[in-house]
Amino acid sequence: MDGGAVERREEPPAGNGKGSGNGAAGTPVGRSSYGDRRLRLNPNTEHKPERYDDLQTDLDPSIFTSLERHLPPSMLEVPRDVKVQFMKEILARYLPDGERSRVQRHKEYKQRIMSGYQPLNTELYNMHPEAFFVPSFIKAINDNTEDSFRNILSEPSPGVYAFAMLQPKFCEMLLAEVENFEKWVTATKFKIMRPNTMNRYGAVLDDFGLEAMLNKLMDDFICPISRVFFSDVGGSSLDSHHGFVVEYGKDKDVELGFHVDDSEVTLNVCLGKQFSGGELFFRGIRCDTHVNSETQPEGVHVTLRFRCQRTF
Repeated sequence: MDGGAVERREEPPAGNGKGSGNGAAGTPVGRSSYGDRRLRLNPNTEHKPERYDDLQTDLDPSIFTSLERHLPPSMLEVPRDVKVQFMKEILARYLPDGERSRVQRHKEYKQRIMSGYQPLNTELYNMHPEAFFVPSFIKAINDNTEDSFRNILSEPSPGVYAFAMLQPKFCEMLLAEVENFEKWVTATKFKIMRPNTMNRYGAVLDDFGLEAMLNKLMDDFICPISRVFFSDVGGSSLDSHHGFVVEYGKDKDVELGFHVDDSEVTLNVCLGKQFSGGELFFRGIRCDTHVNSETQPEGVHVTLRFRCQRTF
């Protein structure tokens, strides 16, 4: 899961530095009434931003959710429409035209899918904790303490946690939904965007309607855990996600090579029916300078064997 970023730039002082005769400086025409309110350089991790999924805009709603954490304190309690206007003015000033065009194209792409695809299991598209999660996971989230989380997980390597999370029925429904979506793609010859450049098979869950459910999953069930165990890398302020499934098998992808996830926190879930293999390798943490460097023999190597419905 990853948050958006907005560049903060210094604005030149208003006016020409001369008084108007009454001690009041005029406001240049077209300048926002909030133009003198600077964004925070670092996000406010204690602030819970509003959701903007219903916002009619060309931009991804998660951009507004992320940017809200950078608003000055005086803006956090104002009505949502005021915050939206303020953030739109910032984005209009600094967001590159190319990024705006990319976001608009992806929005239109998702709309084309949503207008044609008929979900198989509609109950998947809204959060139902008792139906989705095993009781031990729900109890840990409700207790919301480090001890309650440690009671349900193991730590096979520093910073790598394994725990039971999902009900078998939920996993079955999700697999069936993905298979149904793939059948629709084949039948309609719709060219879909794959989850990344490394996998030729798989689907982005947000693209066919699961975005709202996954937002709820992140906010209410992943953030409480990441806030405790990954606070030093942004676990306290997760505000967007990239939820997807990838598929491996005969005549398909058979492995995924070494790579570095572009995320603050990664949640891996093993889904499948009958298969062999499924090992998951961890090779330590990379700094920004060496994120794409070759692996070294003396590096940290941890091998975990995935079981169905097991979560890392």
